[in-house]
Amino acid sequence: MALNISLSKLPWYGQIGAFVVLSAAGAGAFWNFYARDAQASIDQRRGQLAKLRQEIDRGLTTAKRLPEFRNEVTSLESQLERLRAVLPEEQDVAELLRRVQGMATQSNLSILTFAPHPTAKKQLHAEWPITLELEGTYHNLAIFFDRVGKFTRIVNISGLDVKGRDKPDGNGTINATCIATTFVLLDKPTPAPAKPGAAPAAAAAKSN
Repeated sequence: MALNISLSKLPWYGQIGAFVVLSAAGAGAFWNFYARDAQASIDQRRGQLAKLRQEIDRGLTTAKRLPEFRNEVTSLESQLERLRAVLPEEQDVAELLRRVQGMATQSNLSILTFAPHPTAKKQLHAEWPITLELEGTYHNLAIFFDRVGKFTRIVNISGLDVKGRDKPDGNGTINATCIATTFVLLDKPTPAPAKPGAAPAAAAAKSN
């Protein structure tokens, strides 16, 4: 038996109900087969757009502070140049000897010994001790130390030992021995020594 259904034969409320059902089915099919994927794509692009806006805002904030950053870089470069003047990045025995010799000559002292020792590396710098043996007078020695204190490069004097000469002559009345320690700026900071027990713990962690 053939099934023949006609909406026109239904009462008006039946027709409205059938129309509602068919519309809901059509809307559901449209949502499942097209609109849901499109909405997911829209939501994804909205998320990407929000991230891009955040990055743009950060970029604009950074751009506004660019003059400030440039001023900071200029200031840091100036500080680095001043630091290099007092903490050179390289050891230059000949240059330091020339400068010390010049200060000693200006102070009427003679350098009998100029003996550099190995450097002792610290975290940011290296200490470079040099043994000096000088000949002259007390007064001239004081003048020499004053000149060293005003030297652009940092030089610390320690271990001073002054002895009067048994037979003073025209060269002076004393012999003085001291250690002049200058400092060298390291290109790369020296890693801090590991705390006791840290290395075994790290090795155990790697083995696990």
